[in-house]
Amino acid sequence: MPKKKKSAKPKSAKPKSRLKLVQPPSSDRLLRDHVLYLLRDGGAHVHFDDVMADWPVQLAGAKIANFPHTAWMLLEHMRLAQWDILEFSRDSKHVSPPFPDGYWPDSDAPPSEKAWEASIAEFKKDLKAMEKLVADSGKNLFAKLPWGDGQTLLREALLVADHNAYHLGQLVMLRKSIGI
Repeated sequence: MPKKKKSAKPKSAKPKSRLKLVQPPSSDRLLRDHVLYLLRDGGAHVHFDDVMADWPVQLAGAKIANFPHTAWMLLEHMRLAQWDILEFSRDSKHVSPPFPDGYWPDSDAPPSEKAWEASIAEFKKDLKAMEKLVADSGKNLFAKLPWGDGQTLLREALLVADHNAYHLGQLVMLRKSIGI
């Protein structure tokens, strides 16, 4: 008796793969994640909480020889500048404070411990708001802000990260000079 031939698989059948293909994240998502990384303390950037942790309010107005700013001055400057950049990025009617005086406090020291703590809390709140803007995939990072003169959300977010990193570095040096 002749052997029966095994039936061949139909040509249309494809072998099942055990590997699941995963779509790589879009370059937009990768960029957003990188900017968020910078805003949150990525790379060489120090985290705001690490710099400000346990800073005695009594030393917030301490002056160091050959250093032009106190911790209070730097904290308030960072808060005011970040707030201005954030508001400019999301509100066409925002009016920036006068430059440069509107970006610095009037005093070397906070008027109270409550003012010191409020400034820290406002800084954190505004940083989170900027992070939220960057994370929102509905916001075009590259579109020029219609009320600006060439600024984009990406440029403003990078400005916040850069400005904060610069002044956090100053605060680190001030902290070490004071001996905290």
